[in-house]
Amino acid sequence: MQPADRKAAVDAALQKTLELCALPSPTGFTKKAVDWLDREFRALGFQTSLTRKGVLRVDLGGEGRPLAIASHVDTLGAIVRAITPEGRLRLTPVGGLSYTAIDTENCTIHCRSGREYSGVVQMPEASAHVFKETYKKERTDQTLLVFVDEKVSSRAETEALGIRPGDFVSFDPRTRLTPSGFLKSRHIDDKACVGLLLALARDIREGRVKPGRKVWAVITTYEEVGHGGAVSAPREIEDFLVLDMGCVGDDLQGSEFKVSIAAKDSSGPFDYEMTNQLIALAEGAGIGYVVDIFPHYSSDAAVALRAGYDVRHALIGPGVFASHGYERTHREALEHTYALLAALVED
Repeated sequence: MQPADRKAAVDAALQKTLELCALPSPTGFTKKAVDWLDREFRALGFQTSLTRKGVLRVDLGGEGRPLAIASHVDTLGAIVRAITPEGRLRLTPVGGLSYTAIDTENCTIHCRSGREYSGVVQMPEASAHVFKETYKKERTDQTLLVFVDEKVSSRAETEALGIRPGDFVSFDPRTRLTPSGFLKSRHIDDKACVGLLLALARDIREGRVKPGRKVWAVITTYEEVGHGGAVSAPREIEDFLVLDMGCVGDDLQGSEFKVSIAAKDSSGPFDYEMTNQLIALAEGAGIGYVVDIFPHYSSDAAVALRAGYDVRHALIGPGVFASHGYERTHREALEHTYALLAALVED
């Protein structure tokens, strides 16, 4: 792939990522985002289908040796667990939510009636001029509450708004793309990779990427709670590539400027031959990559294997700093990831 084509693909991917990050999609509340993606892929001329659990499958064309490329659109979030006597909301997490990372964050309460309200996550003892221990107090589901941005001071007044236990809560993604090429946002995991899949579809449609095999894009919706890859891809696939974030930190080699190729995660090693194939493709094309181990990571690939898929499996993705928090990556990592993705599709 020519550098100019790669740059154009990532420009397109970043634009779609910005749009997608603006659509709340905590696990279990993904329909709006999936419907948007369905329209995007159809507008490019591809056939799509939905499974009963809301997985979006896209036939990207090609023949033989079917490959599924899976990314997930569901994100971390929360659900209202209870309404306090003061009219504030106590939360239960959706996925591996860090309470430290949502302290003082703006949020939206999505009522099941369709109404929405804004709010902010705070400790009741948030004022440092009143509570001298506020800096030391642990942030947990017991100490952090949602203060609804309405004039309420009792459970009855909050309930009168239509807010109930079981309503979803999404957090402000605060998405930024800097002039220096950094993408900062909640939910880069995994919306940046979904943006790359849309760019791949565009390049296949316009002939810049020519599939050397049958290719499916699979957008899963329950990855953050551990069953996204189950019954997701067509059963006839031979290879299952997860396109998800790479980890950055500690003794890992991952970088915000490179693509990570995972050799092992918490579920065990990835397929040896398929991982070697990805490494060879990266080296042959001069792609900036690292091979890494993700000790506290699982993915749709492990779930697919447990669900009975007889496939080779592998995982690649852009290096992402501060995963499950306010995440950051750089367009260079997206460019290297896209180049490796396109090389595999054409191989």
